[in-house]
Amino acid sequence: MIVQGAVLREMGLPSPYALSRPLRIEEVELAPPGPGELLVRIRAAGLCHSDLSVIDGSRPRVMPMLLGHEATGEIVLSEARGFAAGDTVAFAFVPACGTCPPCAEGRPALCEPAATANTSGTLLTGTRRLSTASSHPAPSTASSTTAPTTTPSTTTTGTASSDGPSPSDLHHHLGISGFADHAVVSARSAVKIDPELPPEIAALFGCAVMTGVGAVVNTARVQAGQSAAVFGLGGVGLSALLGAALVGAHPLVAVDVVPEKLELAKELGATHAIDARGNDVVEQVRAATDGGAHYAFETVGSAAVLAQAYQATRRGGTTVTVGLPHPSQTLSIPAVSLVAEERTIKGSYLGSAVPSRDIPRYIALYRAGRLPVDRLLTSTLGLDDLNEAFDTLAAGTAIRQVLVL
Repeated sequence: MIVQGAVLREMGLPSPYALSRPLRIEEVELAPPGPGELLVRIRAAGLCHSDLSVIDGSRPRVMPMLLGHEATGEIVLSEARGFAAGDTVAFAFVPACGTCPPCAEGRPALCEPAATANTSGTLLTGTRRLSTASSHPAPSTASSTTAPTTTPSTTTTGTASSDGPSPSDLHHHLGISGFADHAVVSARSAVKIDPELPPEIAALFGCAVMTGVGAVVNTARVQAGQSAAVFGLGGVGLSALLGAALVGAHPLVAVDVVPEKLELAKELGATHAIDARGNDVVEQVRAATDGGAHYAFETVGSAAVLAQAYQATRRGGTTVTVGLPHPSQTLSIPAVSLVAEERTIKGSYLGSAVPSRDIPRYIALYRAGRLPVDRLLTSTLGLDDLNEAFDTLAAGTAIRQVLVL
């Protein structure tokens, strides 16, 4: 099957991306799904900092790669029990195996085979279903609503060898590669959802919402009346703020450098909004929370911001870090404070979620009006607009832009 997709062949090209064009719309050969896999027609895919961090090289991945990991779509062909053609699914970017030690402990976000597959750019089985259809990119076109062309496939598994992939092999991004009109994914990456949910909203639940809300309700387990501060108001950060408002955190402090995001945060439940361009951010958070927050959430992916979040908590407070900094960044804190002040630092990946439980639950809360996820949507776009949209994301002026196919 020949599909259209956004392929990244080289990390670290200079911005503006509207000029350097790191993402090229290419014709890609998509092999049929194997056992336990699904062929899905992608309906929408959100643009996330995890995609941008691959483009700019701060989150190194194997190349070349078809990007996109926050997506939703309709199953065309199922080779997995429990799924059928016509089902609507959202994707989780950790395709939990269900049997490794972390999965057995109820922590699928830490699935070991999934971590290996995501690092290697494969599906959960270690296979690839993507390859370059020709040596030249396809003419750039807007998102298509027609069915892809079916052609005889010479690549059925695309399994990597010990010598590395051949030049024609394309890697999957976090098991999904959602910036394409179709994708083959492991059924372990898919969660059935309400088909009536608008796709541009449904896509957000697989990453931004699950990660941000999950950091509050699963990782931190914030209780009503406890204070919280959220550092960084992108899609994940504002989702964390929505989660904190949902559980009754008070005071609820929002921190960012973009005034428009701070205004939106106040509309979504923040009691205080602090401009991080000032030099007294920590002092302002501590003043707003009567000596320091019970919980601080860092969603930027910066060790410096993580240090601020830690400093802004009170004695006995907990700092939850959600952002993914460059591997070279390190955190320096007064070691004695962990003991003498009983402080805690916790990592939260995928919102410490169980996707099959949490995605439907968060959608139900959205339907009930208690989790206004639609307020995160900045704009929709087509495949041709991706490079310019990542310039917008890098500038920090958008919350969630969504590719609609």
